[in-house]
Amino acid sequence: MLKGIHMSLLIGPGVPLPAPKPVMDALQSIQVTSDATARSGFQLKLAIENRSPLHTLLLLTGGRVPWLRVLIVVTINSLPMVMMDGLVTRQEMGASNEPGLSVLTVTGEDVSVAMDQQEFNGIPYPAMPAQARVALVVAKYAMYGMVPLTIPPIFTDVPIPIQSIPSHEGTDLAYVQRLAKENGYVFYVVPGPLPGANVAYWGPETRLGVPQPALRIGQDAHTNVENLSFKLNQTGAAMPIVFIQNSITRMAIPLPIPDISLLKPPLGLIPPMPKEFTLLKDTAKLSPMAAISKGLAAASGSGDNVTVDGSLDVFRYGHVLKARELVGVAGAGLAFDGLYFVNKVSSTFKSGEFKQSFTLVRNGLMPTVPLVPV
Repeated sequence: MLKGIHMSLLIGPGVPLPAPKPVMDALQSIQVTSDATARSGFQLKLAIENRSPLHTLLLLTGGRVPWLRVLIVVTINSLPMVMMDGLVTRQEMGASNEPGLSVLTVTGEDVSVAMDQQEFNGIPYPAMPAQARVALVVAKYAMYGMVPLTIPPIFTDVPIPIQSIPSHEGTDLAYVQRLAKENGYVFYVVPGPLPGANVAYWGPETRLGVPQPALRIGQDAHTNVENLSFKLNQTGAAMPIVFIQNSITRMAIPLPIPDISLLKPPLGLIPPMPKEFTLLKDTAKLSPMAAISKGLAAASGSGDNVTVDGSLDVFRYGHVLKARELVGVAGAGLAFDGLYFVNKVSSTFKSGEFKQSFTLVRNGLMPTVPLVPV
């Protein structure tokens, strides 16, 4: 085990408990993936024998309990961090002729997978704005410690009951994600801050806050990453144009919508030039608030033309890199140095090592800050 780093595994139906010794002895590796654009997940690999008590795990997850919950906590220098709070969704058994070399792979996703199992079509939400509907849906899953954190849209269009009443369509997760997409928002579940608690965030993608310790390359003893590779996409930028109808002249007024907001400032000094303009012609039939919200949703994420892929050793980096936060890059040259948004992190924990691979994005070349925070 690495000095200063300790991993805890809790597992069980309902309220997870510390994993028994046979499970910890058989554990070969743990992989946790946090993704800003998709549901987060985990994977456990365990060595198993024919008479191993770990077969009980297969029986439990094979239908004896609705969900088997897994909690992964990493403690670095006495500071605990919840890496994953998820539910087991699949098991695979790789048999071997050699005794003790069979591998049981347990795969799962974060607790939001429970929201994607049952459709609730037709439930009405009279005179309820989108954020109130999301909070009501998330409240069903308090058993998983899920607490809603919703941010009201800047341009809110509350339906009048005598004109229309919104109704639920599809599963809870699909409906909440559809509401997020319509408003240019994101929805995801973050484990923590305490074990067993989860924050269900519905709101704008935020690219503000204190950056994580910088990723440094080509700086001799100060280098703390294993590799970095940079990609520049020249064709991804697009600008949507919505049409707002003048109530007096009945003429449609075009309005371009850039991918910039107060919570998502540019991270690159030279932003990409839009290569195309997307005309959202159906917005003329909507109210001005609804039309602008649809334009913001279409513009969201279209300006990220710089992508960075890399890997690091947590022991050398000294911290656990987190997804959905900012991080600095130094030593890559003037065009690519600066702040980035951490889009995806995959953490692999084995006996004696803790490594991470990651993907960073930003909307432009050259840094917007004079110095990258250490």
